[in-house]
Amino acid sequence: MDRRDLADFIRRSRHRLRPQEVGLPAGPRRRTAGLRREEVAMLAGMSADYLMRLEQARSPQPSTQILQALAHALRLDQDERDHLYLLAGHRPPAGALAGRHVSPGLLHLLDKLTSVPAQVLSDLGDMLAQNSLAETLFGDICPVGPHDHELDHNIVWRWFHDPRLRAAFPADEHDEWSRRHVADLRAAVTRRGSDPAATALVARLRASCPEFAEVWDRHEVAVRRTSRLRLQHPAVGPLEFDSEILATPADDQRLVLLTAVPGTSTSENLELLRVVGRESFAD
Repeated sequence: MDRRDLADFIRRSRHRLRPQEVGLPAGPRRRTAGLRREEVAMLAGMSADYLMRLEQARSPQPSTQILQALAHALRLDQDERDHLYLLAGHRPPAGALAGRHVSPGLLHLLDKLTSVPAQVLSDLGDMLAQNSLAETLFGDICPVGPHDHELDHNIVWRWFHDPRLRAAFPADEHDEWSRRHVADLRAAVTRRGSDPAATALVARLRASCPEFAEVWDRHEVAVRRTSRLRLQHPAVGPLEFDSEILATPADDQRLVLLTAVPGTSTSENLELLRVVGRESFAD
């Protein structure tokens, strides 16, 4: 908890807020810039004495309930609210989820990335968008047809249910990839709390796959940020990538970039895939 900066931020946020913005009369003889301390306390449902101690850096650590009420009373936006929580020594609440909507800017970026496979994934492993090179690469390894399972666009479900995907990975890495997928999913499910989509996905995976249930019950957790990816492509042979997982503005989406490992033939094989494309291999 940073008491001094927390006090300064609350005080300045109060001074910036005009009475009419919260439905209060300005009054002809108002001497205080912005809102009075008593007015903010009333709006937040707390005592003016407690707010005074917060503004004088004399208070104990406020609870998240107090912070939520203060953020609402001070009309803070999401960035300001998160700043308030962090100054008070608390983790900010999760932001709004983007769901399956990928922003136009992110889609434009995918289109511009022509030399590396790139994908946008949800934090639960749903494939939301990918560039043409990624589509060519993984479409050959593990195609998805119109009559496949409804969860076949989820990479965790696919890993535990589709032997075609596993066949592209070295057999001695299968156990490690199972643990990575489950540990990353565990972190996402915990961040989301009682989110219905997360709960339903885990329930279906546990009910349909004993291997998933066994790994899930180990309670391992690790957010996937980078990894080495070795694949056997049916048309161009072995490929080796460094996988970089980048944050996006949405808390529930990630941009995944696959770059060729230096010293391997992956760059040449990727160029062959990019130029020729999947359709020619299928002829």
